[in-house]
Amino acid sequence: MRCIVDKSHNPYWNLAAEEYILNTFDTPTIRLWQNSDSIIVGKNQNTLAQINLEYVKNQNIAVVRRVTGGGAVFHDLGNINFSFFDYKSGKESNIETFHRFSIPIIEALKSLGADAAIQGRNDIAIDGKKVSGCAMLSKGKRILCHGTLLYNSNISNLADALKHNPEKFRDKSVDSNRRRVTNISEHICKDWNATQFLDYLHQYLAKDCEIYHFSERDIEEIDKLCKEKYSTEEWNFGASPKYQFINKLHFKGGTIELYLSINQGIIEDIELYGDYFFNRDSSEFCNAIIGTGHNIKEIADKISKEPIGEYFTGITSEELLKLFF
Repeated sequence: MRCIVDKSHNPYWNLAAEEYILNTFDTPTIRLWQNSDSIIVGKNQNTLAQINLEYVKNQNIAVVRRVTGGGAVFHDLGNINFSFFDYKSGKESNIETFHRFSIPIIEALKSLGADAAIQGRNDIAIDGKKVSGCAMLSKGKRILCHGTLLYNSNISNLADALKHNPEKFRDKSVDSNRRRVTNISEHICKDWNATQFLDYLHQYLAKDCEIYHFSERDIEEIDKLCKEKYSTEEWNFGASPKYQFINKLHFKGGTIELYLSINQGIIEDIELYGDYFFNRDSSEFCNAIIGTGHNIKEIADKISKEPIGEYFTGITSEELLKLFF
């Protein structure tokens, strides 16, 4: 067993490193790492349906898709992430695998006085409140099981960043399971900051492990994967499953109802209804939008090139953009 304590706080790079280790390392490995403010969405989730887009944009919060399933989670430097890279064990079920990797974490928490226990399918809780959620991916004989540990995270930011309006989205993607959460720091016998807690976990989990530092080749390959996949809009937003987006806003120039059909992040169909006035048929605008990615950058660029005042009297480009998110 080897142990990696990663000093990078870049969420794009860190998620790329997870995939790289799973695909490349033969030796069972434990990795402890942290991300700066970010939302990490599950592989099968509709990203836009999981996040408070306006809040995320204003707070400069990164949004990154991971390779494992499960729901969206908020990361900050008050959260510690753990990853176990190992091999399948016989006919072990997924739940049994989750539990196998949760036990060392629970024992570490109990050693600090916390009444930690497995909760549900893949969570760890203290006094019935969630402090950790795990996700897993099998690839051949290899397994990645990783999870969060809320040590002294900003719970308010967590709640605000993950707010969403389920009425706007209709899809078959996995919705995030928002349980009551708490911070580990409130339940242990030590007055530590997150760095001290991370150091303790490292010592506890890596007792008999070889300490490993990424080689230059490792870093080059992770950099490449980060640039080509994990930093891209296509992966983080465009990989969302097929869904419908519905919104209705009231403007001084009238009310508009918007219906979008989106597949792999691309708008395939658009319908507009409302009591707005116009000088040009809005179907021309709709035709211009079809084929555009459902993200702020592409739609803002498309709207900026259209005579919006002609299509929607008394409604500005900035107002219309809000209708799409």
